[in-house]
Amino acid sequence: MFLGIVRGNITSTINHRFYDGKKLLIVDRCDELWNPNGKYIIAVDTVGAGVGERVLVLDEGNGARQIVGDPDAPLRSVIVGIVDSADVA
Repeated sequence: MFLGIVRGNITSTINHRFYDGKKLLIVDRCDELWNPNGKYIIAVDTVGAGVGERVLVLDEGNGARQIVGDPDAPLRSVIVGIVDSADVA
């Protein structure tokens, strides 16, 4: 899992049928202080996140498929939470 900030939406007219009706978001990977590290990922939104929101992303295929309930889904990353706050000790 990693922290990220949603930067935008992905729209696709031709895609695998699994992605029909699913919202895809571009997420900037961040460190624990919310500094982007220059890497991004495209993730399926499962929580209703929007552009600019801080999110928690599960970036592991088997866990992501369990979240969406499809063991055969061509999927690696899902947004599993919107982060309200984070404390660093």
